[in-house]
Parts: sequence; C-alpha cells; structure tokens
Amino acid sequence: MTMTPRVRKFALTVHVTLSIGWMGAIAGYIALDVAAVTSQSTQTLRVAYLAMELIARYVIVPLAFASLFTGLVISLATKWGLFRHYWVLISLLLTVIATVVLLAETQTISYFADVAADPTRSGEDLRALGGTLVHSVGGTVVLLVILVLNVYKPQGMTRYGWRKQQEQRRKQQEQRDVMLQL
Repeated sequence: MTMTPRVRKFALTVHVTLSIGWMGAIAGYIALDVAAVTSQSTQTLRVAYLAMELIARYVIVPLAFASLFTGLVISLATKWGLFRHYWVLISLLLTVIATVVLLAETQTISYFADVAADPTRSGEDLRALGGTLVHSVGGTVVLLVILVLNVYKPQGMTRYGWRKQQEQRRKQQEQRDVMLQL
C-alpha cells in the first residue's frame, strides 16, 4: 500500500501535529508537576494533582495513541517502511515504550488525584505524595530522541530493508534490460 503525495503530506501533517501536541501537553503537565512538588499551598496541591490527571487521561494518553497509530500508517504506506530502516524501528520501539510507561504512570497519577479530591486529606498528606517529574521529564527526553531520529533519519538499513532494496534494484535492472532488448 502506498499513498499519493497529497495523502502522504496530509498524513504526515496529522502525525506531526499530534506528536507536537503530545509534547506540548507534557510541557503543561510538567508545569503542574513542578507546582505539586514545590507548593506549600494545600489548595494549589489539590488543583495541581486533579489537573495532572485530567491532562494525562484526556490529552496526553489519546495523543500518544494517535501519534503511535499515525506513525504506523505513515511507515507502512511510504518508502521508509516499518522494518527497513533502523531509525524507523527505533522510533517505533521508543514510542511503544513511552506509551506503555505512560499507561502505567496513569495509575499513580489517578491515585494522587483521588487523594487530592478527598477533602479530609491534609496538606501534609498531599505534600507527602511528591510528584511524577522523573517520568514526565524522562518521557520528554524520549520524545525528543524520537524527534531527532525522525528529522535527521540516520542512515542504516536493517537486513530486511537491505534485502528489499536489492530486490527493487534487480527488478529495475530487469526492466531496463527488457527495454534495451526492444
């Protein structure tokens, strides 16, 4: 399956938009996470933890899945392929890992939000929760690595990609030979 240039550009635009949205949502989440870790105000802590859950559940997770899906579609429907180039394969694996870690971390985020929503919990209880900065900053670093891979597209083909390239070259040579015989 290959895309027409117009459809490919549209799919790539959607993918880039979703990926940038994912990173932007994480930036907003990190701001709330920093507030949760540094604030002494019980009200700020409650709001931060509740907002962190909303952003994670309704913005970051859907953008992560949408970015993963559109990346798969683009790789399967373009010359890059899913298994032909190491940079595509590494980007896929890192995206899957980031999404799995994100899903696991949403359990912690939901727990923090549940504690924050309980009006009987004190400020000390909320301050004891801490934050999720290690995961959110780590996730950002992973997404930046993926971004760099996708912009620079370092050379290096997998064995599968090399084999496919050789097959394509053989077919082109056979077609040229046929044309020369005519």
